[in-house]
Amino acid sequence: MAEDIKDKNTEYMEIVDGQPVDPDDDDGSDYEDVCFVCRRPESTAGEMFKLPNNICVCADCMRKTMDTVSQFDYQGMLNDPNMMDEMTKNLGNGIPNIRFVNLSDLQGTGGIPNKQKIKKKSKKEPEPIDLKAIPAPHEIKKRLDEYVCGQERAKKVISVAVYNHYKRVATGHTDDIEIEKSNMLMIGPTGCGKTYLVKTLARLLNVPLAMADATSLTEAGYIGDDIESILSKLLVAADNDVAKAERGIVFIDEIDKLAKKKDAHNRDINGEAVQQGLLRLLEGADVEVPVGASNKNAMVPMTTINTKNILFICGGAFPDLDEIIRQRLKKQTGIGFSAELKDKYENDEEILSRVTNEDLRKFGFIPEFLGRLPVIYTLKKLDEDMLVKILKEPKNAIIKQYQKLLELDEVKLEFDDSAYRAIAKKAMEKETGARALRAIIEDFMLDIMYEIPKDSSIGTVTITDEYINGTGGPIVKQRID
Repeated sequence: MAEDIKDKNTEYMEIVDGQPVDPDDDDGSDYEDVCFVCRRPESTAGEMFKLPNNICVCADCMRKTMDTVSQFDYQGMLNDPNMMDEMTKNLGNGIPNIRFVNLSDLQGTGGIPNKQKIKKKSKKEPEPIDLKAIPAPHEIKKRLDEYVCGQERAKKVISVAVYNHYKRVATGHTDDIEIEKSNMLMIGPTGCGKTYLVKTLARLLNVPLAMADATSLTEAGYIGDDIESILSKLLVAADNDVAKAERGIVFIDEIDKLAKKKDAHNRDINGEAVQQGLLRLLEGADVEVPVGASNKNAMVPMTTINTKNILFICGGAFPDLDEIIRQRLKKQTGIGFSAELKDKYENDEEILSRVTNEDLRKFGFIPEFLGRLPVIYTLKKLDEDMLVKILKEPKNAIIKQYQKLLELDEVKLEFDDSAYRAIAKKAMEKETGARALRAIIEDFMLDIMYEIPKDSSIGTVTITDEYINGTGGPIVKQRID
């Protein structure tokens, strides 16, 4: 009898690397089963009942199911052995008003997820962070300098904040003094490098990074992404490893779109309501997160993430914030020898660096939200000289990328200094920051990338300002063998 049961179970064994793996054997698996009914993992719900087609049901849900069935037991049919035998005989002919669902028919229809599992929570405490392994602020900034040009103050602030944050995670509660989180708010015009700075930082620190767009967030119950979807993206970046995700970085872009709507008569479902919902994430709390989906629903397993050690970085362009700052500063002007003139701030390009919490409150942010973002800094608008540096200096500058592409064709790509200036001037006209550089280069490099593979004798291509401005062509030299 035992052999028969074993033979039947082999039909539902999972195949890993060409070898059958017993689903009841958890020794070599990093994942745990999830109850098909209540969506709780095995570590929470207890041992699962294994059903065909990789479906698992916990003991609580199985008991509730049987209790429900027993409530509709007509005249004790389920407890009558003779009646059960009669029902078994008639299964082939069908029973009136009773339908039996074949679970295999639901596969691939979206009704039953196929092996939707989450990583097991380790019984051991996660490995502590080695303080000596955390790079010092000057080391972090030095590595950021290799990829990000300019924005010296922003790089210095973010280096110190990240260093202090991971020192806080490493020390934990070693004494009576508890260090608070260093969540950040970065303010800067479009294309100044906010997103790229965070991406580079996460890559250098080798921690999971989740990037979310605040414009898609809405209050719970409305169409859009729930606030928990931010942590769901972080969990995916950490390969569903909760312990790893709880030490990651979350970047919420377009945070300025969450400002309270002025003169709004309708419910503010993606403004102040979302700010209120983000408070507990920024402060640190246990949050139920859907695994592998952006919204909670009955078909998605849930897990719990503690946000206490997650570093949150918010960024946005904050249009019209400069006008709010100017209005505040103009009120401080007066008459006399030491008075400041009102037109002093009209053409101040670094006006955003004078921002205060009062200005952000007038912009539309609630005080509780700003209180959980203690580190506020600004990024400068890119000028022509800065755009030229961005073209030349970073390790993965777009010019170097094209030079590498042509190098594979044994062609050397060169740029005149005048060409760099011409590209920067065109980018300044577009007023989209560094994003304009790639669009411009993609445009004038199209014909070159198309024509060069035709002629194997080409050795060097030099880009000039005449070619950038459309008054001439590139200088092409033949290969010298």
